Amino acid sequence: MAAPERSGSLLGTVKAVLWGFLGVRQRAEYEKDIKRLNPLHLVVVGMVMAFVFVGALIALVNWVAG
Repeated sequence: MAAPERSGSLLGTVKAVLWGFLGVRQRAEYEKDIKRLNPLHLVVVGMVMAFVFVGALIALVNWVAG
């Protein structure tokens, strides 16, 4: 049995990850995203966004302390 094709957009993946970072996602929307989005894309976008967040914090601290 083949796995179902998941056709989620990059923007949809980014939105889902942002809502996940904030922790204010409704259960129905979460379940809809799980069915629609590719898990590998979610992990990759989540890691990239985490690195961007940490880099922004480091830049902010350097700017304030410098």
